[in-house]
Amino acid sequence: MDIQKPDTSRARKIKRSLYTGVALLFLGGTSIAVSRLRPAGPSVDRSTIWTGEVKRGTMLRDVHGIGTLVPEDIRWIPAQTDSRVDRIVLKPGALVKPNSIILELSDPSLQRDTLDAEYQLKAAEADYQNLKVQLNSELLNQKAAAAAVHSDYEQAKLQHEVDAKLRAEGIGAEVTEKLSGVKAEQHGVRAQLEDERTKNAADSVATRLLVQQAHVDQQRALYNLRRSELDALHVRAGIEGVLQVVPVEVGQQVHPGTNLCRVADPRRLKAEIKIAETQAKDIATGQKATVDTRNGVVIGRVARMDPAVQNGTVTVDVALPEILPGGARPDLTVDGTIELENLQDVLYVGRPVHGQPETTVGLFKLTGDGSEAVRVNAKLGRASVNSVEVLEGLNTGDVVILSDMSNWDSYDRIRLR
Repeated sequence: MDIQKPDTSRARKIKRSLYTGVALLFLGGTSIAVSRLRPAGPSVDRSTIWTGEVKRGTMLRDVHGIGTLVPEDIRWIPAQTDSRVDRIVLKPGALVKPNSIILELSDPSLQRDTLDAEYQLKAAEADYQNLKVQLNSELLNQKAAAAAVHSDYEQAKLQHEVDAKLRAEGIGAEVTEKLSGVKAEQHGVRAQLEDERTKNAADSVATRLLVQQAHVDQQRALYNLRRSELDALHVRAGIEGVLQVVPVEVGQQVHPGTNLCRVADPRRLKAEIKIAETQAKDIATGQKATVDTRNGVVIGRVARMDPAVQNGTVTVDVALPEILPGGARPDLTVDGTIELENLQDVLYVGRPVHGQPETTVGLFKLTGDGSEAVRVNAKLGRASVNSVEVLEGLNTGDVVILSDMSNWDSYDRIRLR
């Protein structure tokens, strides 16, 4: 007898649908979980980066620049007249004294002008002496005339006194006494006039001599000028030092103002440091500066700042002590560091490659185990050569990557291997 089996196709369909649904749910959940996973960061070789730890304490602000040693006392000697270079006596590098002759020039017309000026001076001096003798003679004649008038006046006074006495005694006539009185009075007036003429003559002598003396002084000044120009044809150092440059050649024609040579005193040197214009705003005179001459380190002070910016830098003069390390000489390349200020109790870190002061930058901060680094934004403050103040975004003990990470700007996390 046949036994009818129950129909299980419907159950199988339901079971299959359940399995399919579970599979779809599993695949969907897996896809969602995978989509929410952060992409794996790129790997960076640890040996290609350098890091710095954020610290709190005292930070020394300083700026750095390259410069040269320059003599404080430099003298350029220019040509004073149109002349020709006849001889170069000393070569660059020679030690010179103030009277050391470096070049010999020639100018025939200047020699002629100097001789003419000398003769004109002698002629003016002779005219002065001649005028002086002449005026003294005239003054003496005037004094003699005045003395004669005074003599006549005294005689007339005596005669009037005698006539007045005789009249008083009744011996002389009244007319005689009056005539002698009038005569004495006239001689007195003449004597007064002669005294004034004598005084005017003396004043005239002084004035005319001053005029002639001015002419003599003028001729003497002209002669001294020509003489100094003639002496300048023998070009002297003027100071004790080293002859640095002779930019002319034998036979060359030079004009007034042409630089003939340069002399410097190598015993007194200063450092001219070039500081980037963005870092020079806080530099002031008197600040401490350290100059590395490659043979030793010298401590100096900021003496002057150039008011103008050239090629993106500001020139800072650093005064140095008299005693310098061996090998220090003019035009030697040096490194200079100028100390700006000491910041107390600040958060700071080594200066990142692209970390400019007063900006916000993205830095990679290492995780606790040091296997990864995540990007954080840090607000920076005042900066120094090797360190920068941290205002926000980092804490004491954080370790950040300071090297150039621009190749990973599009990532927020990197792995370190």
